[in-house]
Amino acid sequence: MKFKFGGDEQTLLLEITSLGQPRQIRETVTRLGELRAELGGAYPVAVAQYISPQGAAILKRNGLGYLDLSGNCHLAFGNVLIEKEGKPNLRPSTRPLKALFAPRATRVIRALLVEPGHLWRLDELARSAQVSLGHAHNVVKRLVELAWLDRGEQQRIHLSKPADLLDAWVDAYTYRLNEATTYFSPERITRKLVGEIARVAQEGGRRFVFTLHSGAALVAPNVRFPAIHCYLEGDPEPVAKALGLRPGDDEGNVHLLAPYDPGVFHAPITKSGVPVVCLPQLYADLYHYERRGREQAAHIRREAMGF
Repeated sequence: MKFKFGGDEQTLLLEITSLGQPRQIRETVTRLGELRAELGGAYPVAVAQYISPQGAAILKRNGLGYLDLSGNCHLAFGNVLIEKEGKPNLRPSTRPLKALFAPRATRVIRALLVEPGHLWRLDELARSAQVSLGHAHNVVKRLVELAWLDRGEQQRIHLSKPADLLDAWVDAYTYRLNEATTYFSPERITRKLVGEIARVAQEGGRRFVFTLHSGAALVAPNVRFPAIHCYLEGDPEPVAKALGLRPGDDEGNVHLLAPYDPGVFHAPITKSGVPVVCLPQLYADLYHYERRGREQAAHIRREAMGF
């Protein structure tokens, strides 16, 4: 595209792509770099429906501009500098990543995020995530395409972009995928009641883990929790009956969650003798929770996760 600016003719070399994921961006960088070498003086610009902050950083590092349909842009040539960043994706499409964040696939995601520095063999990762070798392979292949996962020596798998993967999972996830049965406890919501729920569930041979604010309060003791949320395997009624809980509906303060997938029980952390979901799951659950969830998620990520 040619135009005049200040009396001088400028040439923009545009490449339009449907996706702005890091892998597609890197391919665009290669092609535009080759064309720039052939057409001296032209300024290369990547155009996509949405270019993520990670993709934008790759383009800027390589001296390329970008535009997207959400209003983000970076154009820097001659005496011109036009930059707009931080606009959210106005036309989000989860289809390209839908399979990646399907329930069973998130078992692999969770295992990788729990141990972000681990060098995995594929069979080891499949066993840890409790999925088939083929399923683990498909998830790993997609993560490599997105440049979030690298293969090192002897084909060992290494999570190179844990923060990007966590952000993408959280964008696709909400704790409301889990079915909640709500009860009211006449007792105050305290750590003692958390312990009682744990005792009854354990005596019944049930898998359980605490999450949301009650989980965060166990990980970071200064966190207050107005309600208890606990993933519980199986029928919640016997546990509720043993604790003297009554149906709570909108006024309930104890929420027993039927997990959307057994992967929520992966790698629990024990605090004060009570199991809490792994930190990536805790962050994901908190992030979209209405009552100060995002604030607590940010605190957990900053203080306990490191990415």
